[in-house]
Amino acid sequence: MPLSHILLALAVVAVWGSNFVVIKFALAELPPLLLATLRFIFSALPWLLFVPRPAVAWRDLIVFGVLIGLQFSLLFLAMRQDITPGLASLLMQSQVFMTLLLVAWLQHEPMKRVQLAGLALATLGFALIAWQGMFQTGHDVTPLGLALGLGGALCWSLGNMVSRRLGKVDMLGFMVWSSVFAVPPLLALSLWFEGPALMREVLPHISVSAWAAVAWQALGNTLFGFGAWGWLLARHPAATITPMALLIPIFGMGSSALLLGEPLQAWKLGAAALVMGGLAINVLGARLGSKA
Repeated sequence: MPLSHILLALAVVAVWGSNFVVIKFALAELPPLLLATLRFIFSALPWLLFVPRPAVAWRDLIVFGVLIGLQFSLLFLAMRQDITPGLASLLMQSQVFMTLLLVAWLQHEPMKRVQLAGLALATLGFALIAWQGMFQTGHDVTPLGLALGLGGALCWSLGNMVSRRLGKVDMLGFMVWSSVFAVPPLLALSLWFEGPALMREVLPHISVSAWAAVAWQALGNTLFGFGAWGWLLARHPAATITPMALLIPIFGMGSSALLLGEPLQAWKLGAAALVMGGLAINVLGARLGSKA
């Protein structure tokens, strides 16, 4: 890969990783479900006027949109006060292994030994996080935060099953057009649980920094992130690009420690090492297997 392409891939994973800190900033002013609704409104508008609809069925756009909307709503609910941004960036990586298990279960595709080894190692890391949430009194993660985070990761993995079935698709267009269908259920949930009164109270007084955080969600994550990632995948083998995603928890935990002062205790670093080790075994092992 040319240096410019490597730097572009690093920029994408830096945006995706540091986004957890941006979410935390936005949650200081916006209720979680309203924040999720705004995120997808501006991920779709006005971009669907300029980005062509991908050549996929409407059903797939709808299902993926609903799932990704649930993913972020659960994540935002967890991050309101039940899990730290750095730990959330690590816990959400469980979607990789949930996807592998769903593929093995629903599509009867057996897991390779290297995938099982990666799953076993990462499970130890997730178990360490769960132990902290269930039996310790710290403020890094609560049982509710753990459940919501894993629920968000499960929705992500179910979304992966949809996109996996479609094969090669314009991911930028797919994200923009599917975002339309995330809005109605999120708006309904926000109105039901957070209430129209809170919405009327909050919306007129959103600060510039909170609007910037919402824009970062739409422009940074969706348009730049998926657009640049898709551009790189069109020019390089997936086995060359996807290992870069291993850096997302590093950017997530590092930016949270630097900007929010999130402590990086020994148990948290140990969990990160186990999870990232499992991810590395899975991703790099599959890459080596493809070359064999």
